[in-house]
Amino acid sequence: MIRNPVVAGQFYPGSPEQLKSMIAQMVDEKAEKEDAIGLVSPHAGYVYSGPVAGAVMSRIKFKGTFIIMGPNHTGSGQPLSIMTDGVWKTPLGDVEIDSELAGRILAASKHLKEDRGAHQFEHSIEVQLPFLQYFKPDIKFVPIILAHASGTVYQEIGKEIARAVKESNKEVVILASSDMTHYESQESAWSKDAQAIEAILALDEDELLKRVRELDITMCGYAPTMVMLSAAKELGATEAELVRYQTSGDVTDDYSAVVGYAGVIVRKAKMLPIARLARETVEMYVKEGKTPEPEELTPEMREQAGVFVSIHKHGGLRGCIGTFEPMQGNVAEEIIANAISSSTRDPRFPPVTPDELEDLEYSVDVLTNPEPVESPDQLDARKYGVIVESGWRRGLLLPDLEGVDTVEQQIAICRQKAGIMPDEPVVLYRFEVRRYK
Repeated sequence: MIRNPVVAGQFYPGSPEQLKSMIAQMVDEKAEKEDAIGLVSPHAGYVYSGPVAGAVMSRIKFKGTFIIMGPNHTGSGQPLSIMTDGVWKTPLGDVEIDSELAGRILAASKHLKEDRGAHQFEHSIEVQLPFLQYFKPDIKFVPIILAHASGTVYQEIGKEIARAVKESNKEVVILASSDMTHYESQESAWSKDAQAIEAILALDEDELLKRVRELDITMCGYAPTMVMLSAAKELGATEAELVRYQTSGDVTDDYSAVVGYAGVIVRKAKMLPIARLARETVEMYVKEGKTPEPEELTPEMREQAGVFVSIHKHGGLRGCIGTFEPMQGNVAEEIIANAISSSTRDPRFPPVTPDELEDLEYSVDVLTNPEPVESPDQLDARKYGVIVESGWRRGLLLPDLEGVDTVEQQIAICRQKAGIMPDEPVVLYRFEVRRYK
């Protein structure tokens, strides 16, 4: 199927030259790019919402495929619809549907239906495409239209999408197309939209739906936004940022009845340099058998200290090895050595493989010098790590671990790790950590 544009010349210029020129004025080519899992971007006429869409698009690293979800303004077609093949035309050229990924999503979903009618005259997806083409002309996409359903259904669709994305091994951005409050005073729009945005930034789709209903927030794309949040969290998102907010009144100077527009990026939390070094080490070593050479060391990396590198996959431990005391020239070298050991030499797990790297999360604990303690009363499971020593046998446990809530648990685990019997006398040490993620 070839879908021709329905709002070219209305919502945005119909001439390729004029359209490119208009978008160029609304984007920041020099903005620092970052990995995004999800986005919220508005879909009104470019003169009103284009600066917000341009601001959010300028901030992201473009991937091969965008899943774009919009609300159903026309009432046509299936309420929860997806197109799995075809080409959408815009003044900037053709945009191909990613049929392989769209087919996976349809097969994974018990809610979405193959349907073209819902998409034929709906503008909420169409207006996103020229911005994507401006930055990446060969972009592919998956169009999904969402009408009314329950919050549970939206969350299930999000999880279905995430599962299909994981199975496809594709680099994907999930875009929720939505305007915010419609045709209320500037003051009212600001107040209501702030409540909706707060829920989005908390990655809380249940709270978003609750506030939309209780506060009567006329956010047309709350359903796409809920699905995006549900999918993004399944794909590892942990934080969100409001890039820009404005209203139509900021363009027209008429603040009596405005429409609000928000641009939001949803992503994994940015890694601190120490944790990033652990990740880069594992990825380089697993893929190439080499180790990185850091160009510039942060002050923390120049110190000498014991270091533990922990690797998790889907919330479960995938490797953890470290040093009680410094064994290398500095913390950076300690991280590199222990990251390799954690990923390839932890006897509890097989070595990490290249196809796992995308799913791994890292934390690095830099230890203070252990100090002896006279009794367990001087320990605290949240604050202090523990070393239990009997002769040449030593067991260590890091502080503030999930499921380890008491000092007694800490000591028992350390005894077990070191092969020290419960009735054997021991010497206790405590230490603190600086944890980097």
